Amino acid sequence: MIRRILFGPPLSTEAEEGERLSVPTGLAILGSDNISSSAYATEEAMRVLALAGIGAFVFTTPIAVAVVGVLAIVVLSQSQVIRAYPNGGGSYIVTSDNLGTLPGLVAAAALLIDYVLTVAVSTAAGVQAISSFYPELHAYVVQVGLVFIALLMIGNLRGVREAGIMFAGPTYVYIASLAALLLYGFFRVATGDVPPAAVPPVPFGTEGEVTLAGPVGALLILRAFASGSVGLTGSEAIANGVPSMEKPEPRNATITLVIMGITFATIFLGLTFLAQTIGTIPDRSEVETLNSLVTRSLVGISPFYYLVQGSTAILLALAANTGFTGFPRLASVLANDRFMPRQFAYRGERLAFSFGIVALALVSGLVLAARNGSVTELIPFYTIGVFLAFTLSQSGLVRRWRRLRVHGWQWRAGVNALGAVVTGVVLVVVLVAKFKEGAWLILVAVPLIVALLLAIHRHYRQMQDALVIERLDDEVAEPKPPIVIVPVGRLDRAAARAIAFARSISPAVKAVHVATSEESANEFRERWERWKGKVPLDIIESPYRSLVPPLLRYIDDIDKRDARPITVVLASFVPHSWWEWLLHSQTALRLKASLLFRPNTIVVDVPYHFDDGHVPEQPR
Repeated sequence: MIRRILFGPPLSTEAEEGERLSVPTGLAILGSDNISSSAYATEEAMRVLALAGIGAFVFTTPIAVAVVGVLAIVVLSQSQVIRAYPNGGGSYIVTSDNLGTLPGLVAAAALLIDYVLTVAVSTAAGVQAISSFYPELHAYVVQVGLVFIALLMIGNLRGVREAGIMFAGPTYVYIASLAALLLYGFFRVATGDVPPAAVPPVPFGTEGEVTLAGPVGALLILRAFASGSVGLTGSEAIANGVPSMEKPEPRNATITLVIMGITFATIFLGLTFLAQTIGTIPDRSEVETLNSLVTRSLVGISPFYYLVQGSTAILLALAANTGFTGFPRLASVLANDRFMPRQFAYRGERLAFSFGIVALALVSGLVLAARNGSVTELIPFYTIGVFLAFTLSQSGLVRRWRRLRVHGWQWRAGVNALGAVVTGVVLVVVLVAKFKEGAWLILVAVPLIVALLLAIHRHYRQMQDALVIERLDDEVAEPKPPIVIVPVGRLDRAAARAIAFARSISPAVKAVHVATSEESANEFRERWERWKGKVPLDIIESPYRSLVPPLLRYIDDIDKRDARPITVVLASFVPHSWWEWLLHSQTALRLKASLLFRPNTIVVDVPYHFDDGHVPEQPR
């Protein structure tokens, strides 16, 4: 009942068509990550510039314009991805198809990392937005963030359509409230009524720690651009999620992509202009956001202020949904290609990739907790993965157009070549600027993940080679009756049923009992003779009272003397309820776990239910 309330009733496979996204819903569920980053991209750039003093804030607008210019190129390039791969053009698919398996896995590893960081950064930013008007919450940023991640996990486990309905409202409330705020701010600036800047709890000082002159200043500006480029994240989600759009998928995906880019650019440039014009200084303590300071400067602590901050907080938290959309889908593709465990390819009852959703929630929650929910501490790890994937996929498309030479291929190749060069340059800038702050960890993590993916693929390939046969009659020898061992702890109906089943599958059956003393061994042997067990009985003395190790040694001894397969038949008692199950020692369960990886051994579980009486049943 609780599961049905949380996740909803099961959906049939035919219902997948009804789970598609329209353009408005697609913008909310796939574009929320990119749009929401407009709320903190300006602040992250200004935090870096503040190292040179507040006078360095004059570079904020040029940096914002540069970021939007790169975004325009990325959007144009991603539209080519949608056109070339209408069935889903994730960077992994595009790169693997055109550059080979290894570059494709590099792109996949980079995107997996980026999706995890998308969830962590967006959640942390959402909680920070709430703490802007409720500072007492700042001390519990990790706990609140984990609650948000859990809610997102449940929402996505319910299915794509319900997740879209849940997340569409906050997205459009944020867009509408920010549009109204920007128009009001532009009006006040145009009429010369520029308000005084709201004072942050802990403002940056007027004097900086470094100078803007020389190479140091140039590096600082590059670092500021690298921090501001977080606004480019999420722009790949729509190209990756083309199959989830309503038909015609490529057209609707392209429209959604363009609307997303325009929306982000408008809000990002507008907030940057107002922050610089008003003279807003970021909060060094990260308690109040720049978005909150600009809003407070324009409208004060009013109902509209709470509307803006509330919608921003909810959208930032829900923007993590882009990760919950992209990570499970990419993991399912990798699983189908046998580079990730098969569980990631399976859809749950609600047509969601449940295993990937839960795995992402766990990993992103750990990352959030490891960095204490600080957006500034998480940013250095961010954007690297997405720009690496961008560069590889755009390079792959250049090769694709040159190979196919379809109509207009020169222009298409030129667009993707420009995208590859621009994103490659941004990648190098971000790596250099953020290397000491933690970007080097991504350079270590990507090869490790690629090595893990290759190891998984190698295992599946070896397993297939070991199992494949051409003809059943030629490859499989006539089976020999196994040696059957029945561990017996008590002489009861469960043991009788297990022995009866053992005798039905082989004439070579042995019962074995572990006794803790010679006296108990003699007593059990006498009871066995009176019970007429009908099979030979071996008794193992265990003076140290252990049960499983002596049984394993007994099985090993038999295996050394006889090449026939060994079948261990376990009698298991099944009570009425779960709490009654806890009252039993579960020796059969422990023995079954110990035999799990033992070769030449078959384990059969013969259950005896509380009210079975004497009616025999087949083993599970």
